[in-house]
Amino acid sequence: MSLADLFPEITKRGEPLAPHTHLKIGGPAEFLLQPRSVDELRAVLAACQTERVPVRMLGGGFNLLVQDDPIPGAVVRLTAPAFRTIEWDGSRIIAGGGGQLFDLIAFSVRQGLAGLETLVGIRGTVGGSVRCNVGDRNGEIGASVQRVTVLTDTGTIQVRSREELTFAEHQSDLDEPVILTVEFELDRDHPAAILKRMRKAWIQRKGAEPFSFQHSARLFHNPAGKSAATLIDRAGMSKTRVGGAELSERNANYAVAHPGTTAADILQLADLVQARVKERTGVTLTRELHIW
Repeated sequence: MSLADLFPEITKRGEPLAPHTHLKIGGPAEFLLQPRSVDELRAVLAACQTERVPVRMLGGGFNLLVQDDPIPGAVVRLTAPAFRTIEWDGSRIIAGGGGQLFDLIAFSVRQGLAGLETLVGIRGTVGGSVRCNVGDRNGEIGASVQRVTVLTDTGTIQVRSREELTFAEHQSDLDEPVILTVEFELDRDHPAAILKRMRKAWIQRKGAEPFSFQHSARLFHNPAGKSAATLIDRAGMSKTRVGGAELSERNANYAVAHPGTTAADILQLADLVQARVKERTGVTLTRELHIW
């Protein structure tokens, strides 16, 4: 039996993935599933393992390029309320991995808890943000993480404590397929002070990113001690365009997808930038954008 037969209420066949990604690019998924509970999610993963169906977890789709051809197997989204919970206990917040990061930040600020406010303006789910350790020089999300509850590919629920986690710039060692919940330990502070830091971070971040109305994605990791955007500018690649894909005039490390852009355009642009930067600066950029 197919996944559509096993889970008819939560499965869509041939669902276009472009509307579910920030770049608005990508072919259809063979099966798109949106489980309503942890038990239903475990059943989906078990069925995929039994039937040898490949599984991909789709979060907010902000750091993802889906290629133009159909995506085989199952694509799973955790959009149900069961995966978006936020609980508060003093200085501790436990947030569902499928919830949006901006909802978590807003909740923490309302409770007078500091530590996440400098992440304002970063798009993504809580789980995806922790997995990628989002942030910048003002702070990274990993600094506040105390525990992460994950679901393994065999359907086992495990809790990883702070001591078992490793965070680095825009990455972590969380490789389990599903992040169910994240526990954050935050500090109390005066709301006015939190809001002041939030406004400053918002201004700085939005001034260094493409315009909010543009569909864009960050291409490369920053090399140690260097800025990928600066290296791209130094290589003379500013505003380079391939098809509908163009490097942002505000930050050359972002690709902007104009109407009609294909995944192939983005990939060709990234390859061209990588080759030119290597040729002119000697630095090999490593891709940050995830490709399906």
